[in-house]
Amino acid sequence: MSNVLIVGELKNGELKKISREITSAGRKIADALGGKVTALLIGSGVEKFAGDLGAVGADSVVTVNAGDFNAETWANLVAGVIQDKKPSVVLVPHTSQGKDYSPRVAVKVGAGIVADAVGLSVDGGKVVAKKPIYSGKAYGNFKITSDIAIFTVRPNSQEVVQKAGAGAAEAASPSAGDAKVKIVSSDLSGGNKVQLAEASIIVSGGRGIKGPENWPVLQGLADVLGAALGASRAAVDAGWISHSHQVGQTGKTVSPNCYIACGISGAIQHLAGMGSSKYIVAINKDGDAPIFKVATYGVVGDLFEVVPALTDEFKKVLG
Repeated sequence: MSNVLIVGELKNGELKKISREITSAGRKIADALGGKVTALLIGSGVEKFAGDLGAVGADSVVTVNAGDFNAETWANLVAGVIQDKKPSVVLVPHTSQGKDYSPRVAVKVGAGIVADAVGLSVDGGKVVAKKPIYSGKAYGNFKITSDIAIFTVRPNSQEVVQKAGAGAAEAASPSAGDAKVKIVSSDLSGGNKVQLAEASIIVSGGRGIKGPENWPVLQGLADVLGAALGASRAAVDAGWISHSHQVGQTGKTVSPNCYIACGISGAIQHLAGMGSSKYIVAINKDGDAPIFKVATYGVVGDLFEVVPALTDEFKKVLG
């Protein structure tokens, strides 16, 4: 029997969608391996989310009371729960936080680790992780041979399935250790209206928007769709928008259900960041632009005519 531990994540006191996604993924793995799913939530007042994770497959929810995020502290806490619960598989969100503490956890518990998994399956009693390689030009399948296997999972890559587990909450107090790094201040940008990494729909602009004054054209469509606003490196390097919006190899890696690329040629560095999107819609005047090779749907036309027309039509349909 192989048990699964998932580590949930919160933002501004709310449970992030990726927490439900990896709980559902953990449930499928546990069912295949004949084990149970334990969810771990770290923070203040996290007990109230036990039911949310129980509804998507968690048999139990371990809660740990802690202050603000610190990678060293989180690594000690997660390692302590692993040593107590002894799972064979650990799933962690592939977010800025997860990427920070998960390698530390792997070292502490002697686990192998695969980062940025977009697919998880079971073969021969081992979890197989599918992940992009070579800047998204191909995919590789990886197995971990150590007793404990840790996988960081890309947001929006796993389906949330309602399959109730007991969801019984239990408090734990693993050692937080003595963190050598202290956070003394945080300087946060305003951020996107909808966070890129978790957005189901992204409207993204490139050099074809011609200047920063034209972002409202794309923002209008994004607002109607409840989408996040993204950008190519060319638009960011030109100073038209902040780096927090950048999608690509040197920006954020995203896997939305729908990615609408407006005036983006489709350089390999950009495709590395959004190539795993379920549907890709390309709008570009150049019919030979590389983006059309990966697009599910393509529109050869002027984005300043196409995007407003799309916005108007979606307003009629969505109200």
